[in-house]
Amino acid sequence: METYSPVREFWRRLKKNKLAMTSLIFLAALTLIAVFAPYIAPYDPTNGVMADSLQKPSAQHLLGTDELGRDILSRIIFGARISLRVGLLAVAIALSIGTVLGSIAGYFGGRIDNLIMRFMDVMLSFPSLLLAIAFMSVLGRGVENAVIAISIVTMPEYARIVRGSVLSVKENEYVQAARAIGNRDGAIILKHILPNVIAPIIVRGTLGISTAILETAALGFLGLGVQPPDAEWGTMLGAGRSYMFNAPHLVMFPGIAITLTVMAFNLLGDGLRDALDPRLRQ
Repeated sequence: METYSPVREFWRRLKKNKLAMTSLIFLAALTLIAVFAPYIAPYDPTNGVMADSLQKPSAQHLLGTDELGRDILSRIIFGARISLRVGLLAVAIALSIGTVLGSIAGYFGGRIDNLIMRFMDVMLSFPSLLLAIAFMSVLGRGVENAVIAISIVTMPEYARIVRGSVLSVKENEYVQAARAIGNRDGAIILKHILPNVIAPIIVRGTLGISTAILETAALGFLGLGVQPPDAEWGTMLGAGRSYMFNAPHLVMFPGIAITLTVMAFNLLGDGLRDALDPRLRQ
């Protein structure tokens, strides 16, 4: 008789979700394209030929050229690097800080809980994009500052999710037993609580990457994110909006890249949620 394995069971349920598996394959391919962009891109993404500006898609330039004669396909390939990097870094920072704050608030409760969560509520009361713009106006433009701004504005969501999960787990018998035998609070949180609330954290983190990519594109569109001549999808949209009617490919292809990537992360997040849900376990 085959022994039960949580990892094998998780993978079996995930493989049944065709949309999630398709999204996983797409994101894996996109990651490889981003990593090997210098070897895949047919042209230099930052240098163009003015005589070739605003060319429509052709055999020479598969997705056309922009207003400076730069190859759009090459810029989209290199733009994947920035979008994925900002998304992953912002979520990693926000998730780390949010997990720590949420764990402390949920485990200790009382004044510490009220202090932390009221601060989170204040941040959540502002639209995330407006708050990110405010931070960018203070920090300045650039990729690093965009990562910091996006991680700050998305961190309260993770803190609230972790706090709610910790509140439901900390009263279980195994946590009470660990506390009774003298384990320290930090050890109880790390060894007994966090491993049992990791599922919603993973799911929200996956969905959060799509949000971070959208925030990055929005900041780039407004001219606050990645600065020219570096390629980034939102910046490409912002630069191409002036040519939308006579050269629609300038905004169409970056928009498709953003849409497909965000949709893939959302579908993968939904698949992970279903695969990790213990209520669906046979």
